[in-house]
Amino acid sequence: MAELFLTTFIQLKITDVIDILMVATLMYVLYHFLKGTAAINIFLGIVAIFIMWRLVLLLEMEMLSQILGAFISVGFIALIVVFQPEIRQFLLLIGTPRFFERMRKRFGIFKFVTSKQELLDVDPIVSACRKMSISKTGALIIIARLNELHQYTETGQPIDAKITDELLLSIFFKNSPLHDGAVIILDNRITAARAILPVSGNQQLPGSLGLRHRAAVGITERTDALAVIVSEENGHISYSRQGEIVLNVTPSELKKFLEKEVNYQIETEPEKK
Repeated sequence: MAELFLTTFIQLKITDVIDILMVATLMYVLYHFLKGTAAINIFLGIVAIFIMWRLVLLLEMEMLSQILGAFISVGFIALIVVFQPEIRQFLLLIGTPRFFERMRKRFGIFKFVTSKQELLDVDPIVSACRKMSISKTGALIIIARLNELHQYTETGQPIDAKITDELLLSIFFKNSPLHDGAVIILDNRITAARAILPVSGNQQLPGSLGLRHRAAVGITERTDALAVIVSEENGHISYSRQGEIVLNVTPSELKKFLEKEVNYQIETEPEKK
């Protein structure tokens, strides 16, 4: 057995090293993506079973290797069902420039070049949320990014107007016909109001959260959008991203979050002289 292992190690090629590094990187990204969610325990269990399966193959334990191999091959379909929300978010994540920017900063690779985009004017949003928080006016503001949310924009009232705190206040005014639903912002403009959003079925959300907060979590579970919520009950400001929600933040914290998530500096190639 020792000779078999030594022979296998000696025959290790450069492509095998690259393969190991790529798998390790993928496992690292998946772990940090799922960490803190209920799916992390399932993920670690799958990794443990896979390692055990490869070990029994190396030890030539035929019966146990066939059992574990059958479990892995049949269980792959079940995993797609179990991890459907996580798979959707992961595929969406790796398709965004921000993912490559984070990987470049962390590993020094994946230099991603893209054209400079217009920055979001976050001040009117923060100002409107601060005023609505004081008056306890309920609000749900969705900021679209790569996913332009056309399927949700079509459910509401088209607006196509510049972002101002006065317009947001008038939309969410309690007697306004547009206050019930979400405002969608795309390309630094308010594109729709009274939009209907999917409600999250996450059972781990606090029971005290209403439909407005669950709709914010629901849209960020399915897309790369950001959601800002003002509670009608207590006036607390919250925000949601990637299916997670942060409750009771200050206007300054909201501004910092929006500037970090939306108005990040996009790296471009230096001009050649």
